[in-house]
Amino acid sequence: MMDLLMNVVTALVIAGVALWLGGFAKQKIEQIGERDDRFDLTLTRFFGSMVRYAIIAFAIIFILGRFGIETTSLAALVGAAGLAVGLALQGTLSNVAAGVMLIGFRPFKVGDYIEAAGKSGTVAAVTLFTTELTTPDNVQIIIPNGDVFSSAIVNYSYHDTRRVDLVFGVAYGADLKKAETILQGCIADDDRAHSDPAPFVKVTNLGDSSVDFTVRVWCEAADYWDLKFALTRAVKEGFDAAGIDIPFPTQTVIRAEA
Repeated sequence: MMDLLMNVVTALVIAGVALWLGGFAKQKIEQIGERDDRFDLTLTRFFGSMVRYAIIAFAIIFILGRFGIETTSLAALVGAAGLAVGLALQGTLSNVAAGVMLIGFRPFKVGDYIEAAGKSGTVAAVTLFTTELTTPDNVQIIIPNGDVFSSAIVNYSYHDTRRVDLVFGVAYGADLKKAETILQGCIADDDRAHSDPAPFVKVTNLGDSSVDFTVRVWCEAADYWDLKFALTRAVKEGFDAAGIDIPFPTQTVIRAEA
């Protein structure tokens, strides 16, 4: 009885030390990536997660050894139950495999803004089982790696530059040349807009109630939203100052005489 009690106490101590050591090792490995730019945060956080689980696994094996279960017998037992466990945990195992593939192929890294599995946000971490995103309004989203890897991944941060696409409609009676000059001026006045490739400003559609200009401007990826919002406001103010109307859909209702 006393031996069993000692084994239980020892097992609890080993489990506690393993959990603490696993968390400590994971934290230290992640800090390497945070302190040294030569190491990718995605890799260090993934390997930190692997090390933590490896320490816990070794602790479990050691605890079983304390209770007299031979490691060779344990291996045979695991082998015999492998098929059943594999079927029961196929979703979990697929997430682990997908996590390894994500790290290997590197479709994104920590800090990238992506869209995957119907969700979008900034990548905060890629662990052994899940990918963690943070939305612009600071909401945490945790997606199984299998769902991420099996879906189309859109990485908005992959390239250094992005193109801002905007459409502005003016009235049919508006001076198109003046409207184009205002659009070009708004672009030229914003330092975030690149001159190479040259901005695109052309009439591209004759709508039901407006003549539509398509504007395409390149900028740094980090400036995308600020430039888009700034140009939208600047064009509205420029059109108002020049007396150029921005039309809106209207309907004419004709009443039949009784």
